[in-house]
Amino acid sequence: MKIRDVMNERVARVAENSTMVEVAQLLVLTQASDIAVVDSAGRLVGVVSEGDLIRAAMPDFAEVVKARGSLADAFRFFLDCGRGLARQSIARIIIPTPITVGPDDEILKAATVMIEKNIRRLPVVDGDLFIGTVSRADVCWGLMSKGSEWVQG
Repeated sequence: MKIRDVMNERVARVAENSTMVEVAQLLVLTQASDIAVVDSAGRLVGVVSEGDLIRAAMPDFAEVVKARGSLADAFRFFLDCGRGLARQSIARIIIPTPITVGPDDEILKAATVMIEKNIRRLPVVDGDLFIGTVSRADVCWGLMSKGSEWVQG
C-alpha cells in the first residue's frame, strides 16, 4: 500500500513570513501537531511544530531558580514571553530539513519512521513540492480499512 493511498492532500500550510500566532491558530483549528512551511512556488521549506512554539516561549528555569524566583515568577515569564513572540516571524523556529516521504513510498516506511523517531505526521513531497501529509491516524486507517483489500488482491 502506497502513501498516496492514505495521505491527506487537504492540509494547512503557511508561508515563511507567517507569525507565531498565525501558526498557533492553525494548529488549534486543524488539531495538527505541525504545519508545513512552503514558499510561493509550493516547495517545502520546513515545518513548525507545536513543540517548537512552546519551546520558544519556555522560561530558562535555571535562571529563574538562580534569581530565587518562584514557580509563579516562571509562569509570568512564560506568559510574557508568549505574548512577546506572538507577532514574531516563525523563521527562527522552522525545522528546515524535516523527514519527508514521497507519494509512491510504502506506508510501512512512514510507519517505521513515525515510530522510531516519535513523529506524528510526515510531509509528503513530490520532488520538492509539498503535496500533503501522512499521519499516524492515516496509516492506521489505511491498514484497518484498506489493508484487507491489498492482501486479497
